[in-house]
Amino acid sequence: MLGGHPASRVFMWVVLLVPVLLLSAGMWCTALSLYTIPFRSGRGTFLTGLLMQWWDAGRVIWLFWTGMLRVGIALVGWVIGSVRFGLLMLKNIVLGIVRSPLTLLDGASRSYFQPGVPWVAFMVLTVWCAIEATIFTFTLQPTLVEVFGSLTGFDPNPRVMAPLLWAFLFLLVAGSFACVQVVTDAVKKKNIPTIVQMLVVESAVMFFEVIFLYRELIDAITPWIAQQSGNSVQLGIGATLALASFGWLGVRGMSWFLFGRFGTPALLAVLSRQSIEHEGGAARPVAAAAQPQLWREPVNALKAETAWFHAEAKRMFELLTLPVLQLLAAAINFAVIVVQSRPMFVLPFSSLEDVLQATPMSLHSRSAHEKHEKRDRREKRGMHTPMDPMPRIAS
Repeated sequence: MLGGHPASRVFMWVVLLVPVLLLSAGMWCTALSLYTIPFRSGRGTFLTGLLMQWWDAGRVIWLFWTGMLRVGIALVGWVIGSVRFGLLMLKNIVLGIVRSPLTLLDGASRSYFQPGVPWVAFMVLTVWCAIEATIFTFTLQPTLVEVFGSLTGFDPNPRVMAPLLWAFLFLLVAGSFACVQVVTDAVKKKNIPTIVQMLVVESAVMFFEVIFLYRELIDAITPWIAQQSGNSVQLGIGATLALASFGWLGVRGMSWFLFGRFGTPALLAVLSRQSIEHEGGAARPVAAAAQPQLWREPVNALKAETAWFHAEAKRMFELLTLPVLQLLAAAINFAVIVVQSRPMFVLPFSSLEDVLQATPMSLHSRSAHEKHEKRDRREKRGMHTPMDPMPRIAS
């Protein structure tokens, strides 16, 4: 024990020294009280109380040692609980990281298959318009550079022309889908003037895209056709425009029936800030999203954790202080029983509330209380002493 850790040596000294001090105080008080036995009136009661104090001293010493053991067990439990809590948090974090994509996908799929905005079709339509604009930018840029060079006398900067051309083509392709959507709605409603008007507009859009965009694609594959046919097939203007028109119809029809008919209404609704009309003809009311309680739940959790920490701190404080206070109370009882022949505290204490409620009355207040009780008893029996106040008699 002497060669151990300093903290362990101090702990062992405290565990052994405090009970020894109590035993020393008890022996001194017992030795002093033996000289007063011949002069006491209630010797039997006094000796019984003295022996009971030794019984209480033995109990509180045993409770002191067991209390220290309980403190050690509680500390070990706290360490194990902290380790388990840390491992549980780590497990929950790992499971959350693993499950969050699946949960997000499940929630997105559930919400997506409810009637509403077809965001997937809208995003695919946007990406498709960007792809077409990118392809036609590379095919049309040399022609535009040549045209602008012949008009202005100098070659334009490609870094400036390419973004402008891409934005123009993106809007052009999106407008083509919008024209198809308007024609489709007009056919469903059998609105003949709108059908004729939009067919003319769509024809103009088709002509522009075929002449300036899809024709460039056909011109790009013309050398390959001539090479494969041994220069026997030469595409004229009619064949080139026909192939470009068929290409436009094929690409636009495929993209329209795949995602354009679902994403174009969403695109028009976003641009016009209007609700999407479903098959019933009325827009589905949008339910207001539940506002998350950003502060109430964390505050409630903090309050619960604070209450738990207060309860645990109180319990640990009781485990640490109650055994020591019981030893002190036993030592005080030895001294008090020598003077008053009765103990001051009732041992053992069950909780700190017992310690707080066991505040003894002073000797003066106790003697005054006893005098009042004796006087009340004498008055009930009709007895008076010269010290008692007498009623004044009128002369």
